[in-house]
Amino acid sequence: MDTFALEPAVQALLVDLGVTPAHVLRRAGLPPDLFGRAPVRLSPGQYFALWRALEEETGDPELPLAIGRALSPEVFDPPLFAALCCPDLRTAARRIAVHKKLIGPVTLRVDEAQDRMRLVYHWPVALDPPPLLVITELVFWVVLARTATRTRLRPLRITAPEPPEDPEPYRAFLGTAVEHGPLPSVAFAAADAQRPFLTADRRMWDFFQPELRRRLSELEAGASLTDRVRAALLEQLPAGSAAMELTARTLAVSTRTLQRQLKSEGTTFQAVLNDTRQALARHYLTHSGLSVREISFLLGYEDPNSFYRAFHSWTGRTPAQATAEAARSPADPDPADAL
Repeated sequence: MDTFALEPAVQALLVDLGVTPAHVLRRAGLPPDLFGRAPVRLSPGQYFALWRALEEETGDPELPLAIGRALSPEVFDPPLFAALCCPDLRTAARRIAVHKKLIGPVTLRVDEAQDRMRLVYHWPVALDPPPLLVITELVFWVVLARTATRTRLRPLRITAPEPPEDPEPYRAFLGTAVEHGPLPSVAFAAADAQRPFLTADRRMWDFFQPELRRRLSELEAGASLTDRVRAALLEQLPAGSAAMELTARTLAVSTRTLQRQLKSEGTTFQAVLNDTRQALARHYLTHSGLSVREISFLLGYEDPNSFYRAFHSWTGRTPAQATAEAARSPADPDPADAL
C-alpha cells in the first residue's frame, strides 16, 4: 500500500507533452523498458524521481497546466476513467476517495457543506512529494469537471503548501489562484459539484466496479491492521475525531476485534494514535506555519493545553521549542518518519 501505480497510458501523456519517454526514464534513473512493463508499482522515491525528471526534462514552470491541457480520457488510468462514468462530480469524488489507494498511498477526504464541496489531500508525513505532483493533482479535478460537464467550471478555492511562484497563469487557467495552505485542497460550489456529467454511463461503471473492488481487496489484504488504522486516523484527525469507535466503523470491524487484532500485531489503538499524532505534529510544526491552536484541532484535540502536554510527553520539549529548533536546522531530515 506504500507504492504508486504507473499505468501504460502515462507514456501517451508524455508524448502528448512533447517529451521523449526514454529521456525521462534515464533522467529518473529508472529502467528503460519500464513503460513496456506497465502497469507496475513504484516506490515513493522512484515515483517522485519520475515527476522531478519530467519537470527537469521540460523546464516548464507551468507543467501542471500543460498536463491539465493534455489530459484526455485516453490517458486516464482505470479508477480515474471510471470517474467520467459517474453522474456528477460529487459522486466521482466519493468514488475516487474510496479507490485512491489503488493509485498511491494518498488519502482524499471529501468535505461537503450546504454551499460547497471541498476535496482535501493527505500525504503520509514521511513522504515529501514534489510540488509539481501536488498541484497537478488539484488541476486534475478542474479538468475532470470541465471535461465531463463541457462547461468551464471555476473552483471556489485551491490551496497548496507550496503554491506556484507565478500565480497568474494558474489564475487564468483555473479561474482562481492557488493560495498557500497547510493541506492541498480544491473546493467547488455545491451546484457545480452536482452539475450532471455528460459522460455519465452507468453500464461502464458496472463494468469497472467489480475490477476496482477486486484490486482494492487485493491491496488491502496485504496491509496490516496497524497500517489500516493509521490510514483511517489520517482521515479522522483533521475532522476533529480520534475515536476508536469511528475507526472501527470505518474499517468495518467491532472495537473488540480491532483491539484484539492490534494486540496480535504488538500494539494498541492508543499507541497507533499517539504515533500518528506525534508524526503529524512534528510535520505541522516544521512545515505548515500553523498556530498551535490550529494544529491541536487538526490532531483531534478539543483543548490546545492537551496537545501541549502530549507533545511534551513525547519529545520532552514544547511545540515552540520544536519549531525554533527546526528553524535553526532547516537541512536536517524530517524526524516524522513514523508514518
